[in-house]
Amino acid sequence: MSHPLVASFVLVALSEMGDKTQLLAFALAARFRRPWVVMAGVLVATVANHSLASTVGAWVAGLVPHRALGVALGLLFIGFGLWTLHPDSLRERKRPPRFGPFLTTVVAFFLAEMGDKTQLATAALAARFGAPVLVTLGTTAGMMVSDGLAVFAGQRLSPYVHHPAVRWTAAALFILFGLAGAWSALRAG
Repeated sequence: MSHPLVASFVLVALSEMGDKTQLLAFALAARFRRPWVVMAGVLVATVANHSLASTVGAWVAGLVPHRALGVALGLLFIGFGLWTLHPDSLRERKRPPRFGPFLTTVVAFFLAEMGDKTQLATAALAARFGAPVLVTLGTTAGMMVSDGLAVFAGQRLSPYVHHPAVRWTAAALFILFGLAGAWSALRAG
């Protein structure tokens, strides 16, 4: 997985399974019963959040020596893998929404992604590849696929998806990606 678009897509699509933002997408779709509006809100929030994250990641990459950055990112990805093993939960407040479904989704999603593993992974991927646009496209597509499953097919497919297996696969990919990145950085030095 050396292409930024593909690597970003796969890592985020798998790691988003069971993530709090996927649960949030499911909850918003159930509440508003307007899946296309919810998905549009998810898209706007994700593009904004991941554009910010990938820009910061690429900027940081320009400030840190290549070898140190590679090792740090490798360790960070291993940490993301371990974090992925811990399933998220969503504690939903029972207040009526203040805004319509689109704006509620945009604001809720943008805030839920702040400091989330997919946002931090986006920053780390942009730092690793130095390609913030491709990383943003890949991570956004990964979020849309995972959250689209929650919005459109969550109730129907959830009984058939073995969530622990998906979580373990995502964790393994993060850890392998981290080990490969750290090893590559240490050998290049």
